[in-house]
Amino acid sequence: MEHAGVELARRVDAAEIHLRQVSEEESGRSALTGGWSRKQVLGHLIESASNNHQRFVRAALADALEFPAYDTGSVRIQAAESAAWTMLVDLWTSYNRFLVHVIRHLPASKLEVVCRIGSNAPVSLRYLAADYVTHLVHHLDRIGIATGS
Repeated sequence: MEHAGVELARRVDAAEIHLRQVSEEESGRSALTGGWSRKQVLGHLIESASNNHQRFVRAALADALEFPAYDTGSVRIQAAESAAWTMLVDLWTSYNRFLVHVIRHLPASKLEVVCRIGSNAPVSLRYLAADYVTHLVHHLDRIGIATGS
């Protein structure tokens, strides 16, 4: 899991520089054609960090994991668009740095625990951690936040 932790740390460090250059006004404008603002995307990524934190820890404590699917309505409920941009950036950055720590400390004996998320095909905890980084990079790329390659 060292690779996933290193990759996440590298991507978060690179993204933070660019996220802090986005103004409050710019963060609230639609960043995707007909879609979410940067605030809403970052709100989604904060929720993703929260969900995956629970998945990682619970899978490491169990022999299998069943977890509900992501509900896109949660971005609306969390009202990220009315939160301060700097608060969202601080929370996202800090949460992901903590996830680097968690990922690096996942027990090797638990990396193949089967995780079922909603109706998706079962995956291992190892896959879940690696896919978390891929998901994060995908969304940041879509809103023009460079994370390095």
